[in-house]
Amino acid sequence: MKKSPALFYKSISVVLVTVILVGFVWISLVRINHRLDFSTLWAYKYRLWQGFKMTLIMAFASLLVSLLLGSVAAMAQKSRFLVLSYLAKIYIQIIRGTPLLVQIFFFFYIIGTAWGVDNRYLAGVLILSLFEGAYIAEIIRGGLESIDESQFELAKAVGLTPAKTFRLVTFPLLMARILPALTGQFASIIKDSSLLSVIAIPELTQITQEISADNYRLFENYFFLGLLYFVMTFAVSLITRHLERMYKHENSAG
Repeated sequence: MKKSPALFYKSISVVLVTVILVGFVWISLVRINHRLDFSTLWAYKYRLWQGFKMTLIMAFASLLVSLLLGSVAAMAQKSRFLVLSYLAKIYIQIIRGTPLLVQIFFFFYIIGTAWGVDNRYLAGVLILSLFEGAYIAEIIRGGLESIDESQFELAKAVGLTPAKTFRLVTFPLLMARILPALTGQFASIIKDSSLLSVIAIPELTQITQEISADNYRLFENYFFLGLLYFVMTFAVSLITRHLERMYKHENSAG
């Protein structure tokens, strides 16, 4: 079976881009007279694996909590109870308007100390969730506002209960609209978790810093670190593309 011309040109383009990027990095290394040697990382494979697992655990835990916080904040903004609405809006504005690094220090060393949260892992998940939840709240709010009111009117006209309307109408439409943005946010959670190294959580970045202090191979260590983060975020993008096709198919079938 012959490949289509479009697929052939796409494959050629991918190969060319890869060659260009690899060539650029190689030329850069030649210009600074550095030869990469990744063999030194083998001795640290167990620690790197532990850091990799910790990064995934922190990211997935933060994703679940931030989805909950984001959903609550998105709903709270529409509340008729003004105190609740203003509280949600102020939370979103403050979190989105300040750097995550500042928030980590503030929440861990001030708020955490004041309220007795001395578990670094729990604190890390809560801090990361608070940060990402503010962005997810805006994603969900925007997705809800993009759904045409006529969809709800039609659901009501055919006699769907509020629960069935959410399951059969609101949720599929909402997911189809916000999945790309949520994917980007989950990728951000994975990458932002690297900042938790400042409170000594042994995730990938913290482990890499410790290895670099031991073997002095900064280029190799951080190049490999970047590759591991890319693998994680790329896997997320592949999963999300599948989910996007699934929800689009359900919407078109409906």
